[in-house]
Amino acid sequence: MQEIKGRLTDMDCYLFGNGTHYEIYRKMGAHPMTEDGQAGTYFAVWAPHAREVSVVGDFCSWQPGQHPMAPVGSSGIWDLFLPGVGVGDRYKFAIVSAGGETLFKADPFASHAEVRPETASVVADLSDYTWSDGEWLDRRRHANPVREAMSVYEVHLGSWMRHPTGRMHTYREIAKLLADYVIEMGYTHVELIGIAEHPYDGSWGYQVTGYYAPTSRYGTPLDFKYFVDYMHGRGIGVILDWVPAHFPRDAHGLAKFDGEPVFEYADPRKGEHPDWGTLVFDYGRNEVSNFLIANGLYWVEEFHVDGLRVDAVASMLYLDYGRSAGGWVPNIYGGNENLEAIQFFRHLNSILRQRDPGAITIAEESTAWPGVTKLPEEDGLGFTFKWNMGWMHDFLEYMKLDPYFRKFNHNRMTFGMTYAWSENYILVLSHDEVVHLKCSMLGKMPGLGVDRYRNLKAGYTFFMGHPGKKLLFMGQEFGQPTEWNEQREIDWPVLAEPFHREVRDYYRALQHLYRSHPAMWATDQDPNGFEWINCDDADRSIFSFMRKDKKEGLLFVINFTPMERTDYCVGVPKKGRYTLVLNTEEGEITQAKGHIYTAKEGECDGRPYHIAYPLPPYGAAVFRFSMR
Repeated sequence: MQEIKGRLTDMDCYLFGNGTHYEIYRKMGAHPMTEDGQAGTYFAVWAPHAREVSVVGDFCSWQPGQHPMAPVGSSGIWDLFLPGVGVGDRYKFAIVSAGGETLFKADPFASHAEVRPETASVVADLSDYTWSDGEWLDRRRHANPVREAMSVYEVHLGSWMRHPTGRMHTYREIAKLLADYVIEMGYTHVELIGIAEHPYDGSWGYQVTGYYAPTSRYGTPLDFKYFVDYMHGRGIGVILDWVPAHFPRDAHGLAKFDGEPVFEYADPRKGEHPDWGTLVFDYGRNEVSNFLIANGLYWVEEFHVDGLRVDAVASMLYLDYGRSAGGWVPNIYGGNENLEAIQFFRHLNSILRQRDPGAITIAEESTAWPGVTKLPEEDGLGFTFKWNMGWMHDFLEYMKLDPYFRKFNHNRMTFGMTYAWSENYILVLSHDEVVHLKCSMLGKMPGLGVDRYRNLKAGYTFFMGHPGKKLLFMGQEFGQPTEWNEQREIDWPVLAEPFHREVRDYYRALQHLYRSHPAMWATDQDPNGFEWINCDDADRSIFSFMRKDKKEGLLFVINFTPMERTDYCVGVPKKGRYTLVLNTEEGEITQAKGHIYTAKEGECDGRPYHIAYPLPPYGAAVFRFSMR
């Protein structure tokens, strides 16, 4: 491994230029250290087209040129050791472009930044923290995430729950509150939106200016380490949303960093997203690829996060994404695939798997790109999981329908099983589906009064029973009535109303059922772990299916109409006892008395045995049976 402490070496510059310096963040940026007996901070920045670069801050009244940096060979990197500057000091780089313009830029590798709307970087020391999650990390190294339970709670910290004074909680304050709730509800992971530093709250953190800085909205980098450490101590995994697809044009950020395109493609047909008004990273440039790959590793290795959910993967893979005819540049073979982005993903996922086994990457990929979760050596992209956007779209379109019309759209709920084994999928009901006039999950449900809540519980039963890991955005677990708004906390007061409490309690019961029965997650990638009982009962809009492993099976029966079926007959695979373990009327059922159904001989659904169950309007039931 390369030397980490001290100034940049020739080897550091070589590896960075080669795109393989996986800990370059330990040299670039701002690092407190002692040199020749003097305490100060070492600064290094990549600005290959610059005429001059200097460090500015409070220590020089922000005057350019007083602390000039020196070029490091022909690497395009500039560095300087500045005595007397230490932790907490604010700074930027004053960069004189080739054309003579002076630009004031925040540090791309800064690990801390001022609280918005201020934009300066802040010197920090990440080494001043003692971790206590060694056992968690050891388990992670030996884990197989594809074969484990995963139910993710997608959270925006600033709007999950506010401090009683109305301000945002800090990382340290919110850690216990969130962990207590996650454990009570039965989630395995939290996925955090908007942790990398960003200037505009309304971007939700998807337009990043500080890729190496946990947002100062909630505290310091050490506070964020405490948050992750605390979550691990409570048995909760932490996933971060990560945005290597594009970045904003803010003057202090990465855009035209030294007066010319540095981090972005120079050709605007590749380097600009016309729909988003943002810039696209140049994945073919070694230093840019290194900046991003080292950043992914940084969050996993420096902050111990358990995975990265990679945003907008499709926009990276397709050169014509969001672009009109003539507004994009084909690849060298004339196609629309971004070959450099493909190589970037393979490099990222390969090195992460090598260095940090058990850590995961998740692709938000909305197309049918093949092999997203196949290994790079099998011509795949190497992700651990892929968000199942197709399933999500079909499921939500079905759930929004008036029950009368569901029988004409029955295939929306069954089609997902035709490709369920093609990737390692996560079923997602994410933040994107409850904003911009799309309505909350409850708001999507047809009907009036109690029917909307019953619809939601039936939908959640199908969601949790279907093969694939799970993700649900905050507030939807209790039927939040309004769309998400990042400027305020979610609608906790509605839990004073019984229907919302019932939805929350039922979703909690579903999750505890999920966690306690491996048949619902260990066989997600095994076609033998799922079997339809009846996927053709369109006229009654009822679905029945089994999740199973070698020990036990779980039979799901779900009614998506307001019609009661007092003696619904469902086929079963074998004779014996079928124990009702959960239904929408009672939630989780712990007393077996009166809830055991004995299979009777007689054909039903093409099976030699059947049971009969009183299925209420929008009712769902889950039965446990032995596979032995």
